[in-house]
Amino acid sequence: MVANPIDDPTFPSATPCPAELIARHDVLGPRYTSYPTAVEFGDDFTPADYRAAVVESNGAPIPAPLSLYLHIPFCHSLCYYCACNKLVTQDRDKAAQYLDLLLAETAMHAELLDSDREVHQLHLGGGTPTYFDDAQLARLVRAIARDFNCSPAIKGEWSIEIDPRTVDAGRIAYLTELGFNRVSFGVQDLDTAVQRAVNREQSADEIQACIDAARRAGMASVSIDLIYGLPLQNAASFSRTLDEIVAMRPDRLAIYNYAHLPDRFRSQRLIARHQLPAAGEKLTMLAAIREQLLDAGYHHIGMDHYATPEDPLSEALDHGSLQRNFQGYSTHAECEMIGMGVSAIGQIGNAYAQNEHHLPTYEARVAAGEIPIKRGLKLSQDDQIRAAVIQQIMCGMRINRQRLGAAFDIDFGDYFREEEQALEPFIADDLLIREPAGYWVTELGRYFLRNIAMCFDAYLKTTRGGFSKTL
Repeated sequence: MVANPIDDPTFPSATPCPAELIARHDVLGPRYTSYPTAVEFGDDFTPADYRAAVVESNGAPIPAPLSLYLHIPFCHSLCYYCACNKLVTQDRDKAAQYLDLLLAETAMHAELLDSDREVHQLHLGGGTPTYFDDAQLARLVRAIARDFNCSPAIKGEWSIEIDPRTVDAGRIAYLTELGFNRVSFGVQDLDTAVQRAVNREQSADEIQACIDAARRAGMASVSIDLIYGLPLQNAASFSRTLDEIVAMRPDRLAIYNYAHLPDRFRSQRLIARHQLPAAGEKLTMLAAIREQLLDAGYHHIGMDHYATPEDPLSEALDHGSLQRNFQGYSTHAECEMIGMGVSAIGQIGNAYAQNEHHLPTYEARVAAGEIPIKRGLKLSQDDQIRAAVIQQIMCGMRINRQRLGAAFDIDFGDYFREEEQALEPFIADDLLIREPAGYWVTELGRYFLRNIAMCFDAYLKTTRGGFSKTL
């Protein structure tokens, strides 16, 4: 399997996805930011298990470089759609206390990890990382640079999520001085009625000013987050939003499907259910989004992510170095992730670990000098095999049976006899191409990566709860 058949100029170009096909495959399923997914993590995974995983990872012949994720949960105001772990407060003292403890936690991790392990990525997520003021962000960055191997010679990716309402041009320029070279602006929608319905009002001019400031400051990549399926949205209104955003020409776009789960997320109870677009309207929006962005020259990275042809995400997809982790699609597949802060998830060696989700409990454990891991999972051999298959599907748009068989010393056809039978409907729907060496996901099939990956998920036989619709 040398070349993707969809790259052949004689292969039919992408066409809009039929609504009937989308409707038929629109089921509940994981987003596969990990496999096994976080719902399989157990409380029996302890800080001692985490330390053992770090020791094993440090002992590799060539230890993997690191990607650091730090969760800052604070927000100034409540966005009704939000399902993130956040704390809406105007009490600045809470952020100051949290920063002290976050830095204590980062020091604990740094002490465990070999000092020669280079940091290739740093990502600040939330919540709203820019809830921290400039002095607090500077203190955080300097502590990371002191405790970890962040050599200036490393051409790393330092990214931060930004609420455009919390920054101006001067603040964005200061972020570049601190070393950040990639920003992600949370926009969600530009329609004023939709913004009022979800309590997040910001103008297109404000977004444009932020993007312009990021360009002037020398940010290497600018990303925009949007959400479809919000109250009062329809295909026509969201198309207008996309037109305005495309004119701003961000390097990356992440367009997420809103999952209305008011029983799990209290803030979503403030959304009027009758204002949500009907399922058919959402399917129309989904089909139109991809067509509109492809027409605008963006590459479809997979699922809900798009990028310009010259963006590192597109290059990573082309070169086979794309990865999918707890932040979505990312470059630097060679890295292991250290998650720090309340509810943060990391992956070290063949283990996943998640911190305490409850902020007071997280703070109490760190104050007591404990790594605040609440739960996690040590991957079995079967987990590792299936994770490799799912990573190929989600990031490489393929299943290389020969490579996977050789890597794990298995006969792929024998090991996955039932799973390959489950792929037959996707082949019949022209979502997959079967070859002797494996399978390719077609252009049309990129809508359905989650569905295809679900065929290899052993846990779905017993776990079905906690997931959103796949489309």
